[in-house]
Parts: sequence; structure tokens; C-alpha cells
Amino acid sequence: MTDLRLVIFDVDGTLVDSQGDIVAAMTHAFETAGARVPDRATILSIVGLSLPQAMARLAPGVGPQTQARMVDWYKEAYMHLRAESGAAQSSPLYPYARDTLDALNARPETLLGVATGKSRRGLDKLLDGHDLRAHFVTQQVSDHHPSKPHPSMILTALAETGVAAQNAVMIGDTTFDMEMARAAGVPFIGVGWGYHPADHLTGAQAILRDFRDLPGLIDTTWERTA
Repeated sequence: MTDLRLVIFDVDGTLVDSQGDIVAAMTHAFETAGARVPDRATILSIVGLSLPQAMARLAPGVGPQTQARMVDWYKEAYMHLRAESGAAQSSPLYPYARDTLDALNARPETLLGVATGKSRRGLDKLLDGHDLRAHFVTQQVSDHHPSKPHPSMILTALAETGVAAQNAVMIGDTTFDMEMARAAGVPFIGVGWGYHPADHLTGAQAILRDFRDLPGLIDTTWERTA
């Protein structure tokens, strides 16, 4: 009998490309606060962190109360942008992501999960927009955990599914994902199309360049850690 396996995905920059709405919503928050807007690369560098931690990094010169208001302004702008075009259009899946998720989900011994800096509301909207909710048996969001790279999201996903750390793998695009996986004792596969440069993902077992290659890379990763 084959042990259960768990594949945990980050969302923004890994499964979906939401950078347009992220940059626009963050720009709105900074402009509303009367603060200087960070450049695009700086904004994308914090993707993956929970919003309060991200805002603290991007706006260290304003007080905590203003930062909290900026988080709210960001959320309002993001929700408005998504409502205008729909989740599937504002945060499209990367090429072959859907086919790969379907293929992994069809493996009887493989479970899929999500570990994201998104809120519960934000993840629900996205999964429903792409009709992907049923694919993920464990869904970890920022509402219930410390921000990445704390390992809480992965440890909870392992506990919920009963999968051992060596039988899991984290797929992500940022150093926050990589550090979270390392802290949880789970191997990490980086993606080459995300919001942190791939050469920063130095702890990755491999860097994925095409979603269609993911099942094979996962199998190879588990063979190495067996």
C-alpha cells in the first residue's frame, strides 16, 4: 500500500498571475495615504507575506495605525478590481497549471493543498472563479496563521491530512515559501516564473520551468528524500 502524499501550492506567483491587481491595489493604498509608491519590483518582493507584515516592510516610515488603514485600502481596491473583471480574468492561471492540477488530483495516493498569504475570503473567490475548490483538501490562509516563513501553514496541512513531512512537497515562487518549507522539514520545488528571482531560491530541490514537468519533478524529489 502506497503512503499518502501531499503537494502544497503557494497561490500568487505560483498558480496564478495576480501581479497587475496587486500592484494597482498597493498603489491605491499608498496614494490614499499620501505616501511615496514603491516601484513594481519592490511591491512584488513582498508577495507571499500576510498583508500587515507586507505593509510594514513597504511603509516603515508611517505609523502602525496608518499601516493598518493602508491594509484596508489595499483590500478594498483589490476586491474592486477583481469584481470588475472576475477572479479568473484578474488572476489567470499560469500555462498548463490547470492540466497539471487535474493530473495530480487524479493520482489516488496524492492529496493537494494550498498555503497562501491570501485571506480566506480572497482564496475562496479565486478558487470559485477557477472552479478549483474541490481540488484542495487542505487550505491554509493568512487569517489563521502567522505570516510566512513561519511553518504553521505547512505543519497544519500535514496534521490535517495525516501525511508525514517526507511525503509532502511545497511548490512556491518566493524565498518565504522556501524558508517556510525548510522550517517545516518539507522539500521545496521553486517555480521560475514567479515574483522572486529563481536564482534566489537556493534551497529548492529543483526549479520548475514548465508546469507540465511538475509531476516528474515531484516524483524525483520524493525518491531523493525516501
